[in-house]
Amino acid sequence: MSKVNIQPLADRVLIEPAAAETKTSSGIIIPDSAKEKPQKGIVVAIGPGTTENPVTVKVGDHVLYGKYAGTELQHDGAGRGSFSEAFPLFGLNFQDYDDLFEEKLELLLQLRAEENVNWEGRFRPALTGQGVYPRPYQPEVPIYVGVGGTPASFARAGRLGLPLMIAIIGGQTHRFKPLVDMYYRAGIEAGQPREKLKVAVHSLGFIAKDSQSAHEQFFPGYAKTFTQIGQERGWGGAVTRQSYESQADEMGALVVGNPEEVADKIVRHSRALGGLTEFRLHMNVAHLSHEQLSSAICLLGEEVAPIVREKLDTPRKKVDGRMSV
Repeated sequence: MSKVNIQPLADRVLIEPAAAETKTSSGIIIPDSAKEKPQKGIVVAIGPGTTENPVTVKVGDHVLYGKYAGTELQHDGAGRGSFSEAFPLFGLNFQDYDDLFEEKLELLLQLRAEENVNWEGRFRPALTGQGVYPRPYQPEVPIYVGVGGTPASFARAGRLGLPLMIAIIGGQTHRFKPLVDMYYRAGIEAGQPREKLKVAVHSLGFIAKDSQSAHEQFFPGYAKTFTQIGQERGWGGAVTRQSYESQADEMGALVVGNPEEVADKIVRHSRALGGLTEFRLHMNVAHLSHEQLSSAICLLGEEVAPIVREKLDTPRKKVDGRMSV
């Protein structure tokens, strides 16, 4: 089964077709032009489902499908991150991405817990009691598991009892709720205390005093960035204003607007996912100036945060060694 970074939306699933037969039962070789379109395959990715149409298969299931059903895709292999260039830079095999992540997360958690570490793995030399310094200021450094839309990643974070950071850069936030529920179930089934299971969201956006001004400042740089990335990776053509607005509307993933609008959207995201412990706004994807970013940061802390706290009835408190807004 291939490992891919294609994430289906809604109730769609991604199926890797079984190889077509190359010979008949009597041993006659079948030319490519005469091979039957395969109708059997294995599920390699699933969407989060919808209320009306929940997804009833899971990754790894063998399925039958219509002969000419769905849309065909071609890919050259993929990984969990958006950018794969780092693998060859460090002499790593891209096909090992899942095993690398598992091993490095395991090592990171041990480094956090122990001053002198004894550890052995596949992808780096063993540690034989070396001390790791300097030690962190906090009793326990906060480690979030960043996830997109892969169910296995949500379940793994739950089993380990680690906080979840969901990167939502497209689609509609409420469609991630089944995956959040999976995270909680996996954690509870693994015996993790419920208070250790926390959900945070990372979204793209921008804040200005005036809503129209926020969109006019953010859109040009956002379109430039994602058009370039899309062209480099074969996702498609230029980002249009229409496609942008579909993501920036009331239900979309982009968090752009005046302080009241941004606060309302953060509150909506929190309620849609059953409550957030943290929300992170990523603004520097749009070629904004230092002055624009500084102004937005001030608005986030001075105007947006108080509105969110009031609407969610959450007091300002210190979290993980830093002040939460």
